[in-house]
Amino acid sequence: MFAYIKGTFTVKTPTLTVVEANGVGYAINISLNTYSKIENLTEGRLWTHVQIKDDSHDIFGFFQEDEREIFRLLISVSGIGTNTARIILSSMTSAETKNAILGEDELAFKRVKGVGPKTAKRLIIDLKDKVLKIDSSEMAVPLTASGNTPRREALSALLALGFNRAEVQKALNMASSDEEISTEELIKQSLKALSKG
Repeated sequence: MFAYIKGTFTVKTPTLTVVEANGVGYAINISLNTYSKIENLTEGRLWTHVQIKDDSHDIFGFFQEDEREIFRLLISVSGIGTNTARIILSSMTSAETKNAILGEDELAFKRVKGVGPKTAKRLIIDLKDKVLKIDSSEMAVPLTASGNTPRREALSALLALGFNRAEVQKALNMASSDEEISTEELIKQSLKALSKG
């Protein structure tokens, strides 16, 4: 329906905010993590997910696009509804949620209200491969501000070539830390490391 809403925060609570944009106030459900980011802001942008049911139209908002992506993955799992997904993302950041999935940490999910052992296991089984494919992962590679673009481009390129994410991360970490290094050189160095592995 729409990708994001940008406007003034007229109401802010830990679970809901109202964003006024062009004279319309949008009631948006949020996680505690998003609330902590907007708590001291008067205006901003929230990435949105709209859920349409016969009896309701609900908007869920996220300060970071990455959090929305994880939310959508969570609700794709049988037994995980929008409320449970929001509770998960209120208990853990999107990066911590990814880590729990990739590390098969069932206990991290079982601590969340509404998530039992079977659901925790299903969540990990269903989402592990999907999370591995997320190129925008916060935990992908330690990035410096100036080295951000070449490293992200190198990561995406190597993943597109079919290499395993963990191997790519290790190879990129072994590559030159020179902030002026080009994407092409990063890929070359990483390919050499990957061929040795």
